[in-house]
Amino acid sequence: MDGVTTAQPSPPPQDPARLRPPAAEPQPVAFLKGHGTENDFVIVPDPDNALDLPADVVARLCDRRAGIGGDGVLHVVRSAAHPEARSMADQAEWFMDYRNADGSIAEMCGNGVRVFARYLQHAGHVDAGDLAVATRGGVKRVHIAKGPAHDPHGGDITVRMGRATLPDDSVTVTVDGRSWPARNVNMGNPHAVAFVDDLAHAGDLYSAPAFAPAAVYPDGVNVEFVVDRGERHVALRVHERGSGETRSCGTGACAVAVAAARRDGVDPARTGVPVTYRVDLPGGRLVITERPDGEVEMSGPAVIVATGRLAAALLATVERA
Repeated sequence: MDGVTTAQPSPPPQDPARLRPPAAEPQPVAFLKGHGTENDFVIVPDPDNALDLPADVVARLCDRRAGIGGDGVLHVVRSAAHPEARSMADQAEWFMDYRNADGSIAEMCGNGVRVFARYLQHAGHVDAGDLAVATRGGVKRVHIAKGPAHDPHGGDITVRMGRATLPDDSVTVTVDGRSWPARNVNMGNPHAVAFVDDLAHAGDLYSAPAFAPAAVYPDGVNVEFVVDRGERHVALRVHERGSGETRSCGTGACAVAVAAARRDGVDPARTGVPVTYRVDLPGGRLVITERPDGEVEMSGPAVIVATGRLAAALLATVERA
């Protein structure tokens, strides 16, 4: 019929949920695995500090059965992008945001600094030679030795660890009812160094050794048990605060060498002569030198062993909103 329009039914309203754009898929995050004398780390490059790493995620990353596995996480951030490191950005481009295996934040990690430096070399950020790394324990000066032609990234790495402080506090550590006096040494993080007759006396080190008085280490302590192997040559086992027994501890090796020099009467500040100790750990050997000005240097290997990407199920909790 001309001139007559038949009304058409209105379309049903659309579900607002269908109008929303699909949620963005979590973006993969690269990681690497590295170790220094078998003190192993998950390395998470994040130059712009775009990731949040809460303690539970760090613990999952370090879980050796349900995660990647490691003694800690090396979060690689440009100093200028991290609020804890901006004041050091004029001295060191890169900040080592180090986390213990339980997710707690740590001031320093000696083996971690070497592995951190090796990552920077591996990624092409630095070449063999000298560089500076910002840490919560201050700026550390690092030297990457040139490796052989067949392994250009295989040279040892030396870290200037700074000066040890030796508070006068009297400390005792106890395992299975047996106690020893311990030397209180601080290498940017706290250590209790006990000289023992047999490393087996340290027990299984699954749990932290007891120490007293508790007020000396309000935030806990790394405990080293040490035996002599020869002249200027010691071996140790260590319980690292927040990680348990580890295969190696760089700051612990430095603390042990400093304590041994005082015990052996060769404190460089008194003799005017540098002193070097070979320090054997379950994961290998570190060479520690203390100079008359108090500077402690640590030398040893660092290796990148794997690269990969973190699974999306974990990324959903890691990425910032």
